[in-house]
Amino acid sequence: MFRSSYTKSFALSLALLPAIVQIVIMMVNGNLGTGVAVVGAFSLVRFRSFPGTAKEIAGIFFAMALGLATGMGYIGFALLFLLLIGGAMLLLELSPFGEKAGRKKLLRITIPESLDYTGLFDDLFDRYAAAAQLEQVRTTNMGSLYELSYRIVLKKPDEEKALLDEIRCRNGNLNIICGKVGGGKEEL
Repeated sequence: MFRSSYTKSFALSLALLPAIVQIVIMMVNGNLGTGVAVVGAFSLVRFRSFPGTAKEIAGIFFAMALGLATGMGYIGFALLFLLLIGGAMLLLELSPFGEKAGRKKLLRITIPESLDYTGLFDDLFDRYAAAAQLEQVRTTNMGSLYELSYRIVLKKPDEEKALLDEIRCRNGNLNIICGKVGGGKEEL
């Protein structure tokens, strides 16, 4: 999760999949016929079904590993696996593990064409943001307005309103949109 873009679903899956794969390998353990069947079943689930979230795919693999253990007659082992990995899934889901603090924001500011946008908000970003980068400049309203798109990382999430109020004073109370970064990156 260090210095990368991720979702909670993906982080949970990466934490749980090694244990699930270990169980599958322990069940196969040199049995060539079982190994081929497991590979075929996992391939069908992953590549023949509608792509879901990382958490959904981990859940399907978990269920298949449980089915493999029970199908091979290891009922006690499957119950232990269910309690351990199922409990870990539940704890990780309920905990803040993998959640982002809400400090990364996409900020869109509309300014009149008479303002020079270069460095216009730098002092505000120095005060309220740990990082700010101008991503895109776009003209709107027949070229009479600019729409600036920034990616910012707030120093303190509770100061977002103060930042927006100061930007409103500077841009003539034109539109400002502030939202979370990402969206649509829930799949593997």
